[in-house]
Amino acid sequence: QVERRHYLVSKAVEEVQKIIQQLTAEISYKGTRFQAISNSGIHNENIKVLAPSQFLITVPLRGLTGYRECQVRHWRYYTVHGAKLLSSVRDPEELHQWLEVEQFSKSLQQWHETDVNIEGDLVPAKVLIVFRELVEKSIISCNLSSKVTVLESFSSVVRVAVETSESQVEVELVPAVEIPTCWPEKARWPRCLKRWPSPEKVQCIKSLGFDLLARSNYHWQLCFSRAEHILMEGLDEDGGCRMKCFRVMRQMKEDVWCAGNKPVITAYHLQTVLFWTCEKYPRTKDWSCFPEAFLRLVQKLHKCVSQHFLKHYFVKNTNLLKYANTSDLDLVASKLTVFLENPVFCLD
Repeated sequence: QVERRHYLVSKAVEEVQKIIQQLTAEISYKGTRFQAISNSGIHNENIKVLAPSQFLITVPLRGLTGYRECQVRHWRYYTVHGAKLLSSVRDPEELHQWLEVEQFSKSLQQWHETDVNIEGDLVPAKVLIVFRELVEKSIISCNLSSKVTVLESFSSVVRVAVETSESQVEVELVPAVEIPTCWPEKARWPRCLKRWPSPEKVQCIKSLGFDLLARSNYHWQLCFSRAEHILMEGLDEDGGCRMKCFRVMRQMKEDVWCAGNKPVITAYHLQTVLFWTCEKYPRTKDWSCFPEAFLRLVQKLHKCVSQHFLKHYFVKNTNLLKYANTSDLDLVASKLTVFLENPVFCLD
């Protein structure tokens, strides 16, 4: 059963990748600000499988290089359509920030145009409107209408349904500014002198930079997919069972604790729980006994879900469960309680 589902998810990922590669190649041809996702790039950081039928794929933007943090505070008095407002738009919080075209030492002329720019700001909502139109046109010109449908959305995010040979998968396509040259000020990491990850690994991770995602109206969302990928890649260099714990926890989440197409707890939440637990228990011997290590991980998940509070691993003031449905979280918490009272059946 487990192997069968793992095979189906891998197959779905492969099929979605092929379709998205074809689609983004066409999008890039029609709108040069968007980069085609190559076969090599999508395997690692571009694609996140949040649940078996829920994917997030980032589409890099082209023509913005030489990023630097913005020092001057600048109040915004406009709607996303460019009309003047009497009071300013609220400041970004936690994982979000403004983005000005002047923050890049080199930028394509197209980023200065009014379809994406208001008063020098690159506005995510406007980028998403342009992107959505290109997605719709490219589905038709690539003859993908039988396989890909753009879903209606209350906000400006771009979601598509992709028909694979086994099932339908929902994919959020997110334009992303890749910033591989610096580490954001908001991410004050690592905190103090931590024993995990090693100082060498920390330096490597911070040298990979971060991304800014177009996922809201005015503010760009910080994303650390390259950093997270490197952390996951070297988890068990000491021969521990961290990855096994993560895989089993993910399986239990999908089978028992939180199934469904749009689960309140995703693989990304589990990954964050794993990072925090690795940091708290950095020693090799903490991860030498699977039942013990696994229970510790589930206890951490239970605590976060019960309290409706899971801190982002890199940006400490961010609660990843802030907007989650609390009754859904309580249901997951109760299932985790039942499991923790009698965990033996999973740990054979």
